[in-house]
Amino acid sequence: MDRQAYVDHLIDHFQNPRHKHRLEGADLQLGGGNPGCGDLITVYLKVGEGEKIEALSFEGEGCTISQAGGSIVAEMAQGMTLDEIKELGLSTMVEEMGDDVVKSRVRCATLALGTLQAAVDQYRRNRQLEAAGLAPEPVAAPFET
Repeated sequence: MDRQAYVDHLIDHFQNPRHKHRLEGADLQLGGGNPGCGDLITVYLKVGEGEKIEALSFEGEGCTISQAGGSIVAEMAQGMTLDEIKELGLSTMVEEMGDDVVKSRVRCATLALGTLQAAVDQYRRNRQLEAAGLAPEPVAAPFET
């Protein structure tokens, strides 16, 4: 894609976000943010058999890039396994958002992906604790949007 196509793609995801809502019955919700600039994301995760994403949504507020990133990540990760999500990285966001955007605003562009990957880690820790007969770690309330 050329630069304008990436810009159009970001604006579309910002103005028409995919999977932007509170997911009832989520197995896990986890908030993340960039305190310096006010970008906030809460991801909701429901995991099915084989550690496959059954449902994923997000809520948030902030700049166009962070919120478009939430929509892009939520759309992209539907149906992936937790291992596949953990394999995603900066190059994935460059492919989706463009090199110029990601390199100039890397914290904004990767906020949703980083929060989703942290949620995967938390989900797995909670499953290990439950398997050992212990209570899962409490998770902070989502950011209010």
